[in-house]
Amino acid sequence: MKHPDHIIPENIKGVQTDTISTESFDTSEEARIHFQTVRKRLLTISNWHEFAGTGTAKFRLTDSSGNTKTNAVEEGDFFKIDIPAPGTESGEGYDWVQVEKIEEDSHPTEDWEYTLIRVRPASDPRVKDDSTAHFFSDDANSYFLAKRIGTEVSAAVHGRNEQPNTDTNSTLDKIRNVIVAIGAMLGMSKVQWKSLVDGLVKFEIKTDH
Repeated sequence: MKHPDHIIPENIKGVQTDTISTESFDTSEEARIHFQTVRKRLLTISNWHEFAGTGTAKFRLTDSSGNTKTNAVEEGDFFKIDIPAPGTESGEGYDWVQVEKIEEDSHPTEDWEYTLIRVRPASDPRVKDDSTAHFFSDDANSYFLAKRIGTEVSAAVHGRNEQPNTDTNSTLDKIRNVIVAIGAMLGMSKVQWKSLVDGLVKFEIKTDH
């Protein structure tokens, strides 16, 4: 059992990114209730764009064959991502990642809980081309995390081992991937992820009208 502050691995090569947003509450019980809201938002992949806002990437959850899913995310599923930039040729206009792991744990005595989704760049499951259809190479991982420690609830995206994907059969994709990956490593992805985690964790106060 790992504390949620120690579940993200060290970076080995390439670029590391860490983006987090936190809401604080007066009591652990209030935080527990809000954590369940954030957890549900995290697991509803196809709604992420609504939380991130306009001008951000659009995510669609698919099964292992690339068919759109509307139910809960599972290990082996894919994210089909439409980023605000030219798309991949190998991914038919999209970037693709596959869900490698979904992990949840809690420790009532230490008063924490978390939900984690780990994904890796992947090929488009709908086509025979096995080239990684993503601007990062398949050495990279992204970790999407919702956690509660005491009275604080956080949403975070952690990127590890991020470097341009040039291992593709398409020359256009090689050029595109280098340009997009460099932009991401220079901070463009930080804008995307900050918008997402802010939206996932935002505490909305409901008022009577």
